[in-house]
Amino acid sequence: MIAALRFLIPLLVVLTVVYVCLSLYSRRVRRDKLEARWRDKGMRGDRDAFINRGLKKYDASFRRKLIFGVYVVPLGLIAVLIYVTNFM
Repeated sequence: MIAALRFLIPLLVVLTVVYVCLSLYSRRVRRDKLEARWRDKGMRGDRDAFINRGLKKYDASFRRKLIFGVYVVPLGLIAVLIYVTNFM
C-alpha cells in the first residue's frame, strides 16, 4: 500500500500540472477563435462582452469536460493493471 502511495502521489501532482496547462491552453485557443470571429465578421458592439459570453458557453461545453480525461485515463489504466495483476 505504501508503495502505491509513493507512486500515486507524484503521479497526481504531474497529472494536475498537465491538466492545468491543457486547460489554460484550450481556453486560450477558444479566446483566439472568438477574437478572430469577431474580427472576420466585422461585428459591432462590445467585443469583451462577446468574448466573455463565448467563454461562458465554452466553460459549460462537453469539450471542456473532456479535459478531465487527463485524470481518468491514466488512473483507470493503473486500476485495471492492478486488478489484472492481482486477481486474474
